[in-house]
Amino acid sequence: MKKLTNKVKENDKIIRQAIKADESFDIVDKALSVGDRDAHFYFIDGLCKDDLLQKILQYFLDLTPQDMPDDMDQMSVQCVPYIEVSVETDLDQIVYSVLAGIFLLMIDGYDGALLLDAREYPARSVSEPEKDKTLRGSRDGFVETLVFNTALLRRRIRDPKFHIEMHRVGAASQTDVALCFIEDRADPHFLERIRMRLDQIQVDALTMSQESLSECLFSGKWYNPFPKFKHTERPDAATAQLLEGNLVILVDNAPSALIMPTTIFDVMEEADDYYFPPVTGSYLRITRMLIALVTYLWTPLFLLLIQNPEWIPEWLSFIVLQEESHVPLIVQFLILELSIDGLRLAAVNTPNMLSTPLSVLAGIVMGEYAVQSGWFNAEVLLYMAVVALASYTQPNYEMGYALKFMRMITLVLTAAFGLWGFIAGIVILFVALLTNKSVSGSSYLYPLIPFDWKVLKRLLVRPRLSDRK
Repeated sequence: MKKLTNKVKENDKIIRQAIKADESFDIVDKALSVGDRDAHFYFIDGLCKDDLLQKILQYFLDLTPQDMPDDMDQMSVQCVPYIEVSVETDLDQIVYSVLAGIFLLMIDGYDGALLLDAREYPARSVSEPEKDKTLRGSRDGFVETLVFNTALLRRRIRDPKFHIEMHRVGAASQTDVALCFIEDRADPHFLERIRMRLDQIQVDALTMSQESLSECLFSGKWYNPFPKFKHTERPDAATAQLLEGNLVILVDNAPSALIMPTTIFDVMEEADDYYFPPVTGSYLRITRMLIALVTYLWTPLFLLLIQNPEWIPEWLSFIVLQEESHVPLIVQFLILELSIDGLRLAAVNTPNMLSTPLSVLAGIVMGEYAVQSGWFNAEVLLYMAVVALASYTQPNYEMGYALKFMRMITLVLTAAFGLWGFIAGIVILFVALLTNKSVSGSSYLYPLIPFDWKVLKRLLVRPRLSDRK
C-alpha cells in the first residue's frame, strides 16, 4: 500500500502518472498557492459542481500562513468550509476517488490529501418508470445515480436499523454496489453469505450492470429459464421487500433494484396488488396467476385436441379447424412464436413516428394476408394472439419468457408424441420449477413446496394491513 509523502511535487508526479493526467483531456490539474504553500488539485471535468468548487477554492486562496494548521487532519476540521471531506494517504484510494469524480487537493508540507465529495453526476429525473406503472401509488422511480436511489429508500424507511453497505465490484470498472437491509428483519446467515459473495467476486467489470452482478451472485444452473431474482424500478416496491426481511441490492448506473431471495410468487406480484383494497388486490393477483397458467397450456392443449378430434366434446366443436391446414400446425405455432418476438424487437427499435403505421402494416400482413395465402389457419392466429396479449400481464419479462420456452417445448413434444408428449412437457415444467433454487438455497415454490398454508393463504388472498403480523 503506497503512501503519499509531504512533498507536493513528488506527490504530483505520482498522481499524474497513476491517473494518466497528461493523456486524458477531462482530468483537470492545476497548481495554486494555499497559505504561501504550493498546492495541486485534481478533478474530473463534468463530474464536479463548478460553482461549489469555485467558492471552496476562493476560500483556500484567502488563507494566510498563520491560518495553516500543523497537519492535514486539523486542516480538514479548521480550514475546510465543506461537509463531505476526508483525509486520505493511501495512493490506491486516492486514485479511485479522483476517477470517481471526487475533488482532490494536495498541499506542500502535509503527507495526506484532502478529498472533497462535490460530485454531480449527469442524471435524469426520478419520474415514474415506463415498465412498472401503477394505477395508484407514488410516481417516482429509480434512476442511474446510486445516491439518488438510496435517498428514495431512506425517505420511506426512517428506521435506525436500516443499513446501506457499500461494496466495490470489478477490477476495472470499480462499480459501486449498495447492499440494503433492515437489521432485525433480514436473515443474518443469508446476509453474511451475500456479503462474502460480493467481496469475493473476481471480474474485470460489471459490463451489463445488474445482470452481470446477478450472474456472479448465482452460481447455479444457468439453463433453467425461471428468474432467480426480482427486479423493480419502483422505490415503494423495494421498500416493501425490505420491510418483509428481504435484501435489496442497488448498482450504480442501474435504474432498478435487485431483490433477493425470490420465489415464483414474489416474481408474479405487482404493486397494484397492494394499492387496491384486499378484495380487488386478491382478485388481480389470482387472475394474474391463472392467466400465466393459461398462456402455458392454451396452444399445446389446442394442438393436442386437434390431433385427437374424437376427444373434443360437442360443446367445443367450434374449435375444430374450419379450413384445410396446408402447413403443419406445429410449424405454424413455432413460426408465430418467433414472429411475435420479431415484432417486439422491431417495436423496440422503431422510431416513435413510424411505430403506428408499421404496426398497422404488420397486423394486416400477419393477419388477413397470412390466412388468405394458406400459411396460417385463422384459429392458430387467434390463439397465438390471445397468448401474446396475455403474456403482458406478467410484470417480469424473464418469467414471461420462461413460460414461453416451456410452452414451445410442450408444443414440440405434443406434436411428436401426442398425449404422452403433452404430459412430458408438463413434467418438464414442474421439474424446472422444483430444481430452480433461490439465491438463499430455499425452495422456489415456497410456500407451496414445502407446504405452508398460512403463508400461501397470505400470498393468494391479500389480508388487510391491520391483520398482518
